Amino acid sequence: MFTGLVEEVGRIQKLDRKGMAMRLSVEAKKVLEGVAIGDSIAVNGVCLTVTDFDKDAFAVDVMPETMKKSNLGRLRPGSAVNLERALAVGDRLGGHFVQGHADGVGKIRSRQPVENAVLFHISVPKELTRTMVDKGSVAVNGISLTLVTVEKEGFAVSIIPHTLEHTQLVHAQPGDEVNIEIDMLGKVVAKLIGEGRTEMTAESLRNFGF
Repeated sequence: MFTGLVEEVGRIQKLDRKGMAMRLSVEAKKVLEGVAIGDSIAVNGVCLTVTDFDKDAFAVDVMPETMKKSNLGRLRPGSAVNLERALAVGDRLGGHFVQGHADGVGKIRSRQPVENAVLFHISVPKELTRTMVDKGSVAVNGISLTLVTVEKEGFAVSIIPHTLEHTQLVHAQPGDEVNIEIDMLGKVVAKLIGEGRTEMTAESLRNFGF
């Protein structure tokens, strides 16, 4: 479990592809503090297990299913990635509960400065927006963000300067692909109302006790 508060931006050191699987080596500093084999680190919002490390980098294995559901397969040596260690009991929860399980990949449609923030419009398959609501939460490349607007096949998020400067999104441009994880609560609600067979409305939510 993670919070969606990125601890540092790392760099891909090496990729070793084997069919539909891959082994990644990631240059890092902060997330290596106290690291041990078997620890979980989110890479662009994807929970991966540390299998090896040294003073400058850690290694993880990426299985085929993760490759299908995330943008990790598009990475190259030198690519910037958001990194976060798993939430420890007693830590402050400044973002929202992020599982590190990408639900799919979105594409940045536009990047627009608005006063002191930057508004990103991101296109996603409509099945991903089904459980999103205005002012709800979403994780984009592992960053906990608030939904500004939700459309049928996309959504918008507004990012403050601090978040932009301390995450991989500072480099992100229209056309780039990003990992999307829907808020866990939205998934639970969708399950309760029948896997989306019933439209999520204020009335249907009241009927289920929300």
